Amino acid sequence: MHPRISLHQAAFMGASTSAFLDHCRAIGVANATLVSPKLLLPHGMDDARGGLAAGGVRVSCVNHPFATFPNLELDTGEAARKLDEVIGMIAELGAPSIYLVTGGRGSLSWEEAAERFTRLVAPCAETACSHGIALLVENASAFNVDIHMAHTLSDTITLAELAGIGVCIELHACWPEGGLSVSFRRAMPRCGLVQVSDYVLGDRTAPCRAVPGDGAIPLERLLGDLLEAGYQGLFDLELLGPRIEAEGPAAATRRAAERVSEILDRLGA
Repeated sequence: MHPRISLHQAAFMGASTSAFLDHCRAIGVANATLVSPKLLLPHGMDDARGGLAAGGVRVSCVNHPFATFPNLELDTGEAARKLDEVIGMIAELGAPSIYLVTGGRGSLSWEEAAERFTRLVAPCAETACSHGIALLVENASAFNVDIHMAHTLSDTITLAELAGIGVCIELHACWPEGGLSVSFRRAMPRCGLVQVSDYVLGDRTAPCRAVPGDGAIPLERLLGDLLEAGYQGLFDLELLGPRIEAEGPAAATRRAAERVSEILDRLGA
C-alpha cells in the first residue's frame, strides 16, 4: 500500500482497537486514525497499546467529539476537561494530531458559536502544543448539525483561523462545493489531514460512504489538486454506512486502500 494511506477506525466500531490495528497490518496500511470514545472505554488504552505492540502501524490521528455535553452553548467546562484527558492519552500513543467535531451550536448564531468554540478550545490548544500535537477541525455534512457547526470547507477554514488550529479536509462533505481548488490553497497552511471516500449518486441514507472508485466523486482530480496545492500529509480512508456494512469492513477497506494507492501512484505522490 502507498505509505501516505491511513485507515480510519470508523468502519470497525464493533471490533476492538487491537483487532482494527491487526487488520491495518494485514492489508499493509501503516497509519491508523483511532476514535477517542474507544480509547476512553475501560481498558481502552490497554487495548490500543496491545494492538500497537506488534509494530507495523502507527496512530497518525485521533478523532474526538468536542463540546457534546450537550453543545457549545451549554458546555460548562466538560469539553475542555475531556479533550485534555484525550491529549494525554494520545501523547502516550505518539499520535501527532487530533481532529475535532465541534459540538452543536444550540441556539447560538454561527458567529456566536465560532467565538464560543474558540474560547473553549484555547486552553486545550496550548496543552496539545506543549505535547507536540496539532488540533484540527473538520468540515462535516449538515446531517451532523446536532454535533458540529462547520459544514462547508470555507466555514471550516474560517473557524480554524479564528481558533488558531488546523484543518481536516473531508472530501465527502465538500466535493460539490464551488471554488474548491481555491479553498484547498487557502487551507494548505493549516491542513493536517485529508479524508477520502466516495458517494454513489442517489444514496439518501446518512452516512452514505462508498469505496473510492464506486461512486461519482472525481477523486483523482481532487487528490491531484490537493497535491498541486502543496499537501504533504496522509489520505485517511473513513468508510461507514450501508454499502460498507454490506460488503464487510475488511473487504471494503482493503479495496479502498488499493484503489487510493493506485491513484496516488499515478499522481506521483
